[in-house]
Amino acid sequence: MKNSFRETVYKILRQVPKGKVVTYGQLAKLSGNKKAARAVGGLMRVNPDAPRTPCHRVVASDGSLTGYSAVGGIAKKRIMLVEEGVMFAKGKVDLSQSLWKR
Repeated sequence: MKNSFRETVYKILRQVPKGKVVTYGQLAKLSGNKKAARAVGGLMRVNPDAPRTPCHRVVASDGSLTGYSAVGGIAKKRIMLVEEGVMFAKGKVDLSQSLWKR
């Protein structure tokens, strides 16, 4: 049986290692619908399996930290990423160093 888009997004996201991030658009494309970046954002908001499914590792296409509904919000998201070794430059994730390449 074919996985739903939601299941595919969460499965792929669980493959992103500590120290790396994925963009909403990249995750949408890898999950089979390159135009579904907003849908990916919605799935991150309702992630039923954090932290096993690490929604804090999903960032905007320019490296900005957007939406994080867990306690502490975006400030907490940044702390978690820094602790995992994600590199920042000028307040954004340095995608040249920290973008996950599948």
